[in-house]
Amino acid sequence: MTHVRNGGDLVVESLANLGAETVFGLPGQHALGLFDALRRSRLRYVGLRVENNAGFAADGYARTAGTVAPLFLSTGPGALTSLAALQEAAAASAPVLAVSSQIPSAGLGGRRRGYLHELVDQQASFRDVVKSVHTARTASQIPSALAAAWESALTAPYGPVWVEIPQDVLLAPTTVPRVTGLRAEPRPLVPRAELVAEAAVLLAEAENPVILAGGGAVRAGATDELLRLAELVRAPVACTFGAKGAFPWEHPLSLQSWLEDRHTTELLENADVLLVVGSGLGELSSNYHTFAPRGQLIQVEADLGKLESNHPAFGIHADARLALAALADSVPAREPDGRAEAAAADLLKQVRARIDGQGLELEQQVLAAARAALPDDSPAFFDMTILGYWAWSAWDARRPGAMHSAQGAGGLGYGFPAALGAAAALPGRPVLAVSGDGGAMYSIAELATARQHDLNVTWLIVDDGGYGILREYMTDTFGEATATELARPDFLRLAESFGVPAVPTTPETLHADLAAALATPGPTVVVLPALLRMFAPTHLEP
Repeated sequence: MTHVRNGGDLVVESLANLGAETVFGLPGQHALGLFDALRRSRLRYVGLRVENNAGFAADGYARTAGTVAPLFLSTGPGALTSLAALQEAAAASAPVLAVSSQIPSAGLGGRRRGYLHELVDQQASFRDVVKSVHTARTASQIPSALAAAWESALTAPYGPVWVEIPQDVLLAPTTVPRVTGLRAEPRPLVPRAELVAEAAVLLAEAENPVILAGGGAVRAGATDELLRLAELVRAPVACTFGAKGAFPWEHPLSLQSWLEDRHTTELLENADVLLVVGSGLGELSSNYHTFAPRGQLIQVEADLGKLESNHPAFGIHADARLALAALADSVPAREPDGRAEAAAADLLKQVRARIDGQGLELEQQVLAAARAALPDDSPAFFDMTILGYWAWSAWDARRPGAMHSAQGAGGLGYGFPAALGAAAALPGRPVLAVSGDGGAMYSIAELATARQHDLNVTWLIVDDGGYGILREYMTDTFGEATATELARPDFLRLAESFGVPAVPTTPETLHADLAAALATPGPTVVVLPALLRMFAPTHLEP
């Protein structure tokens, strides 16, 4: 059959011109023109079983590859099912480009023609979640709409974007020539010179400067600039949970990531100048809003809405890498006197003493075994699970972008599908996913995806028989837990039914079992029956 080019071809041609290599998604009736066009392109397609999981996979790919991840969706129910994943991408500044079909053009504008999957205003469901919304009503609008969306996704702050195209536009023959010259140029968010100069004076004159690096530093690729500035001004550096790996874990100036510990909060509060880079100082980064700075706060933030949103500050609206580079070029080097290094060492000693006094040897053993088993050049993706909450504070990512979780929006089911997306971006390299048994049930269908695409993901499922952290919260608050205990499948036999090898493990054999699984090509499931506990919080203390 001779093919006549249509709107779907314009979509895949445009994405290929913009630099896309892999597309995630799930087909639906209105989007068939999109998916049919894939077979005439060089784009690799990774199909998942649930749209939300497809969104998480695109998120994992975007974070790992550092570029835009296209996500193909169908109208109505298919599109709406992706919302939780797009919320996480927005919270974490992951550049996911969602391309959704729409009902035929004759039904747009709220005409209520009664089409299958019809929504009165589909865009309205996404407008407050994604960074920008784009519509192509004709074939000739498709390349420009996609280029504008791509540029938006990669302009600081990064984020997900939404493009929708009616079914008839995707299917209709087009005379638009093959797309060959399409480009998108993200706009750099440069700090203003007068702001940099003033901030440099504040840092140079500080007696006790401290730096808090947020996820924006990782997204901007600012790790070298962060290290240089910290060493110039002799400032200890703490990293938020979204900034794992932004600063060397064992560096003498490293405060690591113990942000839920009051000792860290107090050190940040006592800085006479605190430079916050790429963080809005939200709930998790401020020890649940107990953080109250006493000195001068300098905040570098690419998201204008987060600038001074929680605390008054000397605000610099800029990309983290560009701002840190400019500051490093502007401050004089300070002679080392050992005070900053001593403060960092003392803090970590206090944190260690508090953790060691809580009888949590099992939890530390399990986390250490997982860290030791994972190669340094491989990323880990944690679901919202107790071991993941430990990892927020205690996991040494070894490099930027090597540890991720759904801590941005906090939804369940992120870990495994996001790891699948990362594996698609890192062919031949193992990836670790970690879930609890409750979170695992959100994405269990994606074992079929892992097998079909032979993705190198080892999935560690910690089975404690329910929603473990909610069990703790309810027991501590109400004296007992309700609705947290779960019936669940035999994960080993279930994985094997998908053709995915599965092994049981224990805390004592976890390191060896994970290392063997990670060294084996293709997907593997490792199941650890264990009742883990969280370390005591400090934000509830008087």
